[in-house]
Amino acid sequence: MFDMGFLELLIIGVVGLLVLGPERLPKAARTMGLWIGKIKRTVSGMQREISAQLEAEELRQKLNEQQKKLDDSVNQVKRGVESIGDEPASSRHNSKANSSADAGSRGQDVSGKGNKDTEEADKKESYEAKPTPAPEKRLDDALSRARTDTTDDDRADKDASSR
Repeated sequence: MFDMGFLELLIIGVVGLLVLGPERLPKAARTMGLWIGKIKRTVSGMQREISAQLEAEELRQKLNEQQKKLDDSVNQVKRGVESIGDEPASSRHNSKANSSADAGSRGQDVSGKGNKDTEEADKKESYEAKPTPAPEKRLDDALSRARTDTTDDDRADKDASSR
């Protein structure tokens, strides 16, 4: 704290002895020591609190960065799942168009006029088609598949490293 040598302490002791006297000097020295101890404890407590606050702020920043990365990843997976969910609907339309083209090449009536059996079959097929699951369900399925793929990769890595 203060740069005080032995000579300075001796001078303070002699002056204190002369001013306070031999009866009160030990009590005054004890009181002064207690005050200095309290001040040191207070200062060290403040230093600990400040360092704890700085560490907490760093952790908050890291947590926010990780949360942003996680949100970006979830949004990317969600878009991927939605694009996969949209893909079967477009492939169903393509397969109907292909079947109409095949029917036309065989000489069947594909104009839609006069062929009620084909129209009724198409209606039943469209009603009986399974509805696409909700986006949340698709996201959950994709995440579970990704987790199993990751755990399989981890197991393969462990097996390879143990050999």
